[in-house]
Amino acid sequence: MTNALTVIALLLTAVTATTAALTREPVRQAVVLAFLGLCLALLFTVLQAPDVALSQLGVGSAITPLLILLTVRRVRRQEQADEHPDRTE
Repeated sequence: MTNALTVIALLLTAVTATTAALTREPVRQAVVLAFLGLCLALLFTVLQAPDVALSQLGVGSAITPLLILLTVRRVRRQEQADEHPDRTE
């Protein structure tokens, strides 16, 4: 049973990682990256590394995608401000 769970977690992680690499839009990529963090946390749990799984949950599936989303938002706001310099926000 453990081998089957390991194979399923590895396949899910591989598919999610490939999807993240092939996604072109940054917002969608951040969402897929968050899901990849969850898959990796599941894989680490199956491989009996709960401390690494908890770290992955915090950093890989929460903080990193949040920082990407905030950065994309700021860049888009800056681009809008550059296009319309007479508008103030």
